[in-house]
Amino acid sequence: MSPVAPGRLSGFGTSIFAEVTADAIRHEAINLGQGFPSFDGPENVRRSAADAILGGRNQYAPLAGERVLREAVAAWMRRTQEVEVDAETEVTIVAGATAGLVDALLGLVHHGDEVIIVEPAYDAYEPAIVMAGAVPVRISPARPGYRLTEAVIEAAVSAKTRFILVNSPNNPTGRIYDEDEWDAIESAARRHDLIVLSDEVYERLAFDPARHQCPLGRPGLRDRTVTISSIGKTFSLTGWKIGWTVACPGISRRIREAHQFTIYSVATPLQIGAATALGCTDESIERFQAEYRTRRDLLFEGLEQVGLRPIMPEGTFFMLADIQQLGVDDDRSFCRRLIEEVGVAAIPCSAFTQGGDSGPVRFAFCHGEATLREAVRRLESVHKILA
Repeated sequence: MSPVAPGRLSGFGTSIFAEVTADAIRHEAINLGQGFPSFDGPENVRRSAADAILGGRNQYAPLAGERVLREAVAAWMRRTQEVEVDAETEVTIVAGATAGLVDALLGLVHHGDEVIIVEPAYDAYEPAIVMAGAVPVRISPARPGYRLTEAVIEAAVSAKTRFILVNSPNNPTGRIYDEDEWDAIESAARRHDLIVLSDEVYERLAFDPARHQCPLGRPGLRDRTVTISSIGKTFSLTGWKIGWTVACPGISRRIREAHQFTIYSVATPLQIGAATALGCTDESIERFQAEYRTRRDLLFEGLEQVGLRPIMPEGTFFMLADIQQLGVDDDRSFCRRLIEEVGVAAIPCSAFTQGGDSGPVRFAFCHGEATLREAVRRLESVHKILA
């Protein structure tokens, strides 16, 4: 039998996140690497999904999603972003934000199109682009600020560029794009007729004074943007994989054409639960943000006390530590030893870049305060691997 030829994704290998989690389990380390909460979402939301299961809502949902959830997404956008969208023609329910990105790319990309990615970038972006037959082109805003400028974008644009993929609030940097950065994105998109793919899964994890901005609220980007989000991060329900895309009717039709041949529809009772989540009060969202702010401050102070040079994030539940300032020139080796010798897991930021250049390390603070305090206690011995 002839050997199987390498697949299109054979060069990507095993995810660093899976490797870190496996190592953390093996060494009984506290896993501040993996980006999912260690607690469940609101009980009324979970009960709503359970009631839907027991109430017989267990068959296929419509391709575009249950109307109750599409209308809830439209109301959510109006309430949180002051953006008016049409639930019937502009909202598509997808199997989590990653599936939404894949559907958008499969529906919109032509073979050989170029997609600009802003580094450091979530590791699913490049494989999704390659699967769609497009070519990823990475741009790298300068550390430590990671500010996106028009000059940085323009340097990557060619005659084949069709998309720019952005993520704000950003994983892993914790940055939230400001007005000048969105002006730069809009200017480039309009000048070169680009579509903006905007990953907004951390939209409600923004800390004062930073403010998340949805590009659909900018008239110049309204008809050339796909926003992609989900309930996973905002409501601590990552395992549900319920997300959505929002785009103008023409773009949404293309997304749905792809969606019907990938997932077709996502779990009906979980869509019912997701609609309940999006109807939560502003007070509950503010309480959620305040709890995360407490966790953020706890981890920041702890990392600072042990000498790890944390960078205060504007959003998300991730925090970078600038270990290069401490003379560390191999973030992967550092993270490996951190697990084995200190008992805490983090993610090397080289995993988010094409060249794999050593950088900061990423800690997640989506855990209970007791877990974070124990992690900080263990990190008091980090000097062993900094020497």
